[in-house]
Amino acid sequence: MHTIALKFYCILLLIFISHNINGKEQHNEKINIDLIVEAKHILTMDASNTILENSSIAINEGLIIEIADIRQINAKYTSDNHILGENRIALPGLINGHSHAAMTLLRGIADDRSLIDWLNNYIYPLEQEFVSAEFVRIGTELACWEMIRGGTTTFVDMYFYPEVISKVVNSCGIRGFVSSTVSDNQTPNAKNAQDAINGGEQFIKKWAKKSPLVTPILGPHAIYSLNLEQLKETRRVAALTNTPISIHLSESEFELQYSKQNYAMTSIEALDSIDFFNGRTIAAHVVWPTKKEISILANKNVGVIHNPTSNMKLASGVAPIADMLEAGVLIGLGTDGAASNNDLDMWEEMRLAALLQKVTKMDPEALPANTILRMATTNGAHIIGLGNKIGRLEVGMEADIIQIEFSDVHHQPNYDIASHLVYVTDEQDVITVIVNGKLIMHKNEFYTLDTNRISREVAAIAKKIGSSIKTN
Repeated sequence: MHTIALKFYCILLLIFISHNINGKEQHNEKINIDLIVEAKHILTMDASNTILENSSIAINEGLIIEIADIRQINAKYTSDNHILGENRIALPGLINGHSHAAMTLLRGIADDRSLIDWLNNYIYPLEQEFVSAEFVRIGTELACWEMIRGGTTTFVDMYFYPEVISKVVNSCGIRGFVSSTVSDNQTPNAKNAQDAINGGEQFIKKWAKKSPLVTPILGPHAIYSLNLEQLKETRRVAALTNTPISIHLSESEFELQYSKQNYAMTSIEALDSIDFFNGRTIAAHVVWPTKKEISILANKNVGVIHNPTSNMKLASGVAPIADMLEAGVLIGLGTDGAASNNDLDMWEEMRLAALLQKVTKMDPEALPANTILRMATTNGAHIIGLGNKIGRLEVGMEADIIQIEFSDVHHQPNYDIASHLVYVTDEQDVITVIVNGKLIMHKNEFYTLDTNRISREVAAIAKKIGSSIKTN
């Protein structure tokens, strides 16, 4: 009996030991996820501007699921896509708040001219002659290539053939707020303002839930290309479809003079008088606001997109960014189109935005590096209505992340991460781009673009445009 009891006890003991061993093996089993991104420094862009050292970001199903020490993440997770982080900085993807993407095909045409001369005598005639669905497809692909190369993961666009743009955006894997342009003249894809508004409404309804990367919106061009009734109708449709509006606003002295002559008010006052700002508004430029107008923008939560390179090149003026920020206006950054910039480099916009305010205010403390970085990331996200999804690196946020390589000569030595990103970094330093949890560029390899084909198609259409310019 004693022997039987002893054998039974041994069997129970073996079962207990086996259970514990298996339990430990199960407990130690790593979780397989989509992507792990390491970095020497992680700029979270949270409210405290937290910078994490030697940490990793765990990504699964498009979301950030954990950020912790590299060893901790490696002990818990495994992934077929594991990006190392030695000499690399990770931060949220950049948000280009104003662009005309397809105008990359008009890069360098009619430089060194005033805005109205440039538009009326060069850009508009060329657009009438050459812009087609094919032109827009090729130009937008070229723009996406350039933006991805420079770390832009979201852009707000305003151009013709919005459905074509949307298809390109979706295939390239970048986020796009695609405006259906509204102007009171014949354009390549609309007869007049009402035709453009009707087409825009149909575009929004078709694309509203078609792609997680595409947000269809309306893009009334400006107060000088639409009358107030047409602008009211554009806002009505935007409210009906629950979509933002992107518009050029207070960009030039010409615009101010036009508005005063026609409405006895400045452009911002005129738009406010028709309740145009009673809805999400992405206002590009805002170079010439008065103190009264700055208060209107702040009170109506209008998001302002600063485009310093384009404003300088066209001599539109220097926007009072520091004054608007102080008044509570939310400011983001944009490149404008490549025809008036002439590139889509957000690092250049950051640097120029900071330097312009310092010299015009005669204050070296104006627009410090952390403020500029927020303009290019967090602020931009809030302006377009995605502040709870992108623009920060936090658990639960969508994984739009870039890595910067900082081992090159111009990054050495490195005492201040934020300062180096604003005053030193350029687009060539971007080594990794992730959008919606998908790796779309790494070490200059593009996973969503056929860059050789794009180059061939760009060369072919540029040859036609160039021949036309020489003939004329």
